[in-house]
This record gives sequence, C-alpha cells and structure tokens, in this order.
Amino acid sequence: MNEQYDRRRRTLLQWLAGAPLAGAVGAAAGKDGAQGREVARIGDAAMALEFDGNLHCRVVSKRGTRPAAVTPFAPSERLRLSNGRWVERFRLARQEADRVDGPHGPGVRHRLTGVSAEGIEKTVAVTFHERHPAFAVIRVAYRNTAAQPLLVSAWANSAHTLRPAAGRKAEFWTYSGATHQDRRDWVQPMESSFEQRNFMGMNASDYGGGTPAVDVWQRDCGLAVGHLDTVPRLVALPVKAVAGGAALAVEFEQEATLEPGAMLETLETFLAVHTGDYFAALDRYRQVMAERGLAAPDAPAASYEPIWCAWGYERDYFTVPRMTGTLAKAKELGLEWAVLDDGWQNNEGDWQLDATRFPGGDADMRGLVDKIREADMKPRLWIAPLAVDPGSDLLHDHVDRLLLDKDGAPQLISWWNSLYLCPAYGPTIEMTRAWVRKIFGEWGYQGIKIDGQHLNGVAPCHNPAHKHARPEESFEQLPAFWKMVYDTAREVNPNAVVEFCPCGTSYSFHTLPYVNQVPASDPLSSWQVRHKGKTLKALMGPSAAYAGDHVELSDGGDDFASTVGIGAVLSTKFTWPIDPKPKDSFLLTPQREAQWRKWIGIYRDKMLPRGVYRGDLYDIGFDRPEGHAVAKDGRMYFAFFAPHWDGPVEIRGLGPGRWRLRDYIDGRDVGEVDATRNRIALRFEHALLLEAVPA
Repeated sequence: MNEQYDRRRRTLLQWLAGAPLAGAVGAAAGKDGAQGREVARIGDAAMALEFDGNLHCRVVSKRGTRPAAVTPFAPSERLRLSNGRWVERFRLARQEADRVDGPHGPGVRHRLTGVSAEGIEKTVAVTFHERHPAFAVIRVAYRNTAAQPLLVSAWANSAHTLRPAAGRKAEFWTYSGATHQDRRDWVQPMESSFEQRNFMGMNASDYGGGTPAVDVWQRDCGLAVGHLDTVPRLVALPVKAVAGGAALAVEFEQEATLEPGAMLETLETFLAVHTGDYFAALDRYRQVMAERGLAAPDAPAASYEPIWCAWGYERDYFTVPRMTGTLAKAKELGLEWAVLDDGWQNNEGDWQLDATRFPGGDADMRGLVDKIREADMKPRLWIAPLAVDPGSDLLHDHVDRLLLDKDGAPQLISWWNSLYLCPAYGPTIEMTRAWVRKIFGEWGYQGIKIDGQHLNGVAPCHNPAHKHARPEESFEQLPAFWKMVYDTAREVNPNAVVEFCPCGTSYSFHTLPYVNQVPASDPLSSWQVRHKGKTLKALMGPSAAYAGDHVELSDGGDDFASTVGIGAVLSTKFTWPIDPKPKDSFLLTPQREAQWRKWIGIYRDKMLPRGVYRGDLYDIGFDRPEGHAVAKDGRMYFAFFAPHWDGPVEIRGLGPGRWRLRDYIDGRDVGEVDATRNRIALRFEHALLLEAVPA
C-alpha cells in the first residue's frame, strides 16, 4: 500500500514538473541535494516555496544573482492538539493550481494537500499575485477525516527560520509591531538571547494591540509574516534568536472540537521575502491592505503645519493666561498650531471644564479658542476617550458602560487611575459622538489630539449588559469606534486634523485609516523618533503626516535634525516668558530661541513631510552611518546620523547627471556626485543633513 502511494506521489510530482503555469515559476519536481528529498516548488519571479513529501517548507529567495534557500525545511504550517502536541507531518497527496483575479489583481493559487497519521487532512493554499512579487498569501484548512472528534487548541502559519547567508556570521535585526508597557524600541538588533512573543492582545492592563506584522532581516535578505484580516485578531507573532538564525511565525490560540468531517480554517496570513531592511515588507503590506479597503487618508495641508503645545506647563501648572501669553511668541517663531493639552477637564469620563481654570464654563473655552485664532494659530484639544475615573458622575450613573473581564471586574487604565469603557457598546459610542461634535461645533476647535496608552487595544468584554455575540467584539470593533470619531470630526469640519498618540506604544494598523496625523508618541530617544518615522511612513504612505513629537523629548531636548531630516512634522512644548515648574524647565531662553527660530525656519522652507520618504534606499540596521532620504520637488534630501563619522558615504537614489550636495543647515557646499560615482567623504558629529540639487 505504501509502495503504491509512493509511486502515485512520484507520478504526480513528475506530471506537475511538465505542467508549468504561465505567470508563475511553475510546479517542479527534483532532488534537494542537501536533503536528498523530492520537492514541489511554487512561487513567482522573486520568491519560491519548496514543499517536501511531509509538507515541510523552505523559502527560496530569487532576488540575488541566483536563487538561494534562505530557510531550512520546517513544519511551517502546523496544528496543535489540546494535549499540547503539534501535528507537523502531512504526507503530500495532491497538488493543484488555478488562476485567480480580485482586489490584488491576477495571480496563481496553489493548493497542496496532505494527511497526517492522526487522520487530519491539511490543505495549504498559497497565492502569488503578479503585482506583489515575493509576497505569498496563505490560508490553511484542516479537516478531521478520522471517525472520532478531534480537540485542537492552536495553529501556526509561516513558521520559518531565516539563516545567515553563506559566509556571513549570524547578525539579525527585527521589527515587531506589538505593544509593550516598557515602551521598547520597535526596531531592535537581535542578540543571542532575543525573544518576543508579540501578542496582539493585551500585554498589560492598558497596553495592547499593534500592527500584526513582524520582520527579521540580515544584510542579504529578510522575511516578514503577519495576518491580512481587515479587523484586528488576537494573534501572536513570535520572534526568537535560535542557533540556526532568526525564527518567526504567526500563531493563533483557537480551541475547537472538530467532529468527523469538520474543518478549521486559519486566518489569511502572508509571508514576504525582501532585501534591505523591514521598510519594503511593511510598505508592501500597506499596499495589499489598501486593496482590501484599509488605507490611511490623505492628510490635509494643516496636518503638516508646525505645532506648539501647552504641555510644557503640564497639568499642574497650566493656566489659560500662561497659554495665551505664549501664543504671540509661538506665532513669531513660525508655529501654526496651538494645542491645549491635559489639564482642562475636571476628570476623565465626565469631561467637564475645570472650574478653577474655566470659571465661566463653555464661554471661557470659546474665549480661549478665539484668542488662539486671533493669534493667527489653529486650536487643537487633547482628549483621552474610553477612560472613566472613579468618582465621576459618568461612572456613578452609567456603570453599565464599563468593559468587564470574565470575572466581572473592570479593566484598569493605569496612567490616570481610570477604568475602560467598552468601545463596542452603543451608549459609549453615542456619548463620544456627541462630545466630538461639541468640541468642533460648539467650542470651535480645528483639531483633536487623541492620547493614551490604552488606545490601541482593549481586553475582551464580558459585560452582560452589552450583549456581545463574542467577548472579542470589544477588541475587534475598536477600529470602528475610531472611525466614528474621525468621521464625526470631519462631518463638522471637513479639514479637521485628527491626531492619534498611543503614548509610546506601537500603533494599531487597523486604526491608521481613521487618523491624519501620527506623532512619535512620547519617544524615549532620538533613535525612536527616527525609526518610528520610518515605520509609520511605511504603514501610512511615504508622505504621511508623521510628527517627531515635542523636540524636547529628543536627545538633549533639542535634536531638531532627527525630526527635520527624516521628513517629520516639527513640534515643541516650550514655555515663555517663564516656566513656573520647579524642575524640568522647558523655558525658551534667548539662546534656545535662536536655535528654535533657525530650525523652525528651515522646516517651513523645506517642508519635507510633504515629500516622498525613500525608505528603500538605506538599511537602518546595517548601513553606517544611519541614512534617511526624502525626494521633493526634483531634489533629494539626505539625513545621516552617527555619534561621530569621518569617512565615505554612499549617496543613493539620484537620477542621471551631476548633483551638487549642500549642507542646508549650515549653508555650505560639500561636493558633487552622480548616480554612478556616488561615494563622497563626509565628516560630522551626530547628524548631517544634505540637499542634492541637479548641478
């Protein structure tokens, strides 16, 4: 019986070898010399996946001078039983392929089916679309062919280990889209002990959600995986440094009982191969998701205007006179927005005006907005939806709006000592809609700053008053809540700026279609300002309105280069003419004023955020010095960063002809290059910002 099966399988593979498909690499059979095994090969002109007789898979990159296997054979798609054991071997029984067409354009879908010893039939469907090379869309189905029910607990897709290239030592970097309470870097080198689970649910009481994609790369090649659902899902995307390289996967906990004949389908996931750093993979992910209906909106012109924020006075020292007394200086320096930050409200939840600062109530708030407009600036208001304080009238009168866990306990938002409201509950939605209408319609604000580390994700809600079909609805419908906020603001004011700031955490990709400005979100370093900018330009588009957040949060409190050089919107929170705080002063001294005036003037002159960020030109992990590039108005702008640099630098992305390089900060020429002779010796401390102009 086994000999018959083996003959049929060999015949099948030989037949497939003679039946190539136009538009695909085709299916082929052959011997893998390293393993001595028969393989079925599928793919496109840039990437191939090879499956052996047990449906173990390896990834082949075709982006180099010749194809090269970048991962070993591994049980990349597998099912976990309720006893914790993974089912990993499925004897290949058949392979099929057909043409497809849809939102991603034409392509070829391959289906490989195998059966395990436990009687589980697995079908791996892999689709390659012509317009998205080296980007495989994967969905797996498991069917119970046995006579007894099967208890399962999880599945994994695209579990691969990227190996070092031949002759290279093991050096890897990773991008991870998960949210963490310690507000760690999104982009990190992978040390030998590196490991992150990257769960897209709650990783702390009020830290959760994120972008469901991870990437690992080395100098020669990178791999990225993630899920392609249009609503957030509670997947994990583990990344781990292992002896053979860098491992990654998409995993999903899904307890189910499969009756005989019943089927379990995974989410649709992706596997991408790229060169350079993670930017290329995230940019492709953005394009694919846009074709599925999720795309960041075009930012209005006001989203790019430089910002002054009253948060320099902070909550305890903010007063209306101190804010209005700073407006003239902010406008004189060239700033266009004035943001009223945390401290205007009586509490989180009721969102009434603080009577000590606004004794006249709504009339005083409208008066502040008028003064901002009289200063020829645009008013923006800080808000933190979905938070409700103990002791507030809202909590007393509407306890039914709380998000509750399975034990009936409320979920804590630690920063404000608040509790979560459920974003999928009708009364919460309607209350927030009315509040946004008041901010824009009655008070006259032109923008809002939505703030809080709790914005990206919420826990599953078990509140019986909400009648959720499943507790996960609270998490899955959170983006719809932010869509309501965005749509309401734009209904009242079509040019409204909706800024979204999740307090140091990674952004939820599923929220980005409903905001038109994103900041570095409480960066802990200039490195975070820069790599968050690269990430969000990939996820939202190369001309996204990404703000470097308050420059006072950068290294030294004055690193304008890390904002201006990468094409980020400039923002500051200086105080003037005094800073009443006993420590952590942000006072605009005469010396600092000269510096602020210079950089704000450069920002307004170049307006690089409105250009096209070229994240494909420099590898943020391996290129030294660290490089960023922006194309705008027929010119190229480069920003290089290093503690100290004295040596050659490659100027990439230039068109034909000679280009003159100029340090546009200090106003000095540094030489000429062209596209073929593009290396030039440079010397600088910390940063050098160059403008390349056709000679």
